[in-house]
Amino acid sequence: MGDGRWVEVGPGVLARRYEGLDLTVGLVIGEGACLVVDTRGDERQGAEFAAAVREVTPHPWTVVLTHAHYDHAHGLAAFLPCEAWAHPGCRAAMASDGRQALPQLLVTDTAELNVGGRAVLLRHFGPAHTDHDLVVHVPDCDVVFAGDLLEHAPGGSFTTESFGPDTSLGTWHGAVERILALDPAVVVPGHGEPAGPEFAGLCRDQLIALAALRREIEAGKLALEEAQARSPLPADVTLAALA
Repeated sequence: MGDGRWVEVGPGVLARRYEGLDLTVGLVIGEGACLVVDTRGDERQGAEFAAAVREVTPHPWTVVLTHAHYDHAHGLAAFLPCEAWAHPGCRAAMASDGRQALPQLLVTDTAELNVGGRAVLLRHFGPAHTDHDLVVHVPDCDVVFAGDLLEHAPGGSFTTESFGPDTSLGTWHGAVERILALDPAVVVPGHGEPAGPEFAGLCRDQLIALAALRREIEAGKLALEEAQARSPLPADVTLAALA
């Protein structure tokens, strides 16, 4: 798909937006080096993104995968050979899916990369959208690539696709709280347009509300239909989150 467009979110920091799946990936450019954030959904899409990066910078790249879901990670082969970072859970999930192109450099908590003289921090904030989400923090311009810890759907936040069998609803809001503690000026979601920290705060509050509703359902104090009526999110999204 060639529907991508670049959005500058900081000096030398770009998000690339795609109509397909409303996907957002990223690029951090330093002196003589760059960092690619996620790789799209297959080798063909990855090749398109790699070519788009090459139109912006000739610098050699390092790749970081925010998580293993196919739309973010399965284009990795188009960027290899290069250094590729991920959480161990990401590598394991990709291996179980039969991926042959796998990240080799692993971070369980925090790692600091030198991207052409720019410090870029990779951080894992615990189980949330998956058990292995990484955020990419560019502190010199206060930008955070959040992967699917944040999703900025048209007119709202999360969608039915935001919640899956590997989601940890009870702890997800804590991961978003830790993003907010980084004091970002811009947060780049895995899907949707980049936004300010107030959007991350909205997502945190919605996740807190959903987790509370689930606890009441599990305690037998609330029926699912009533939880849907009380939820800050649409009924179908609430059902996906609480199922």
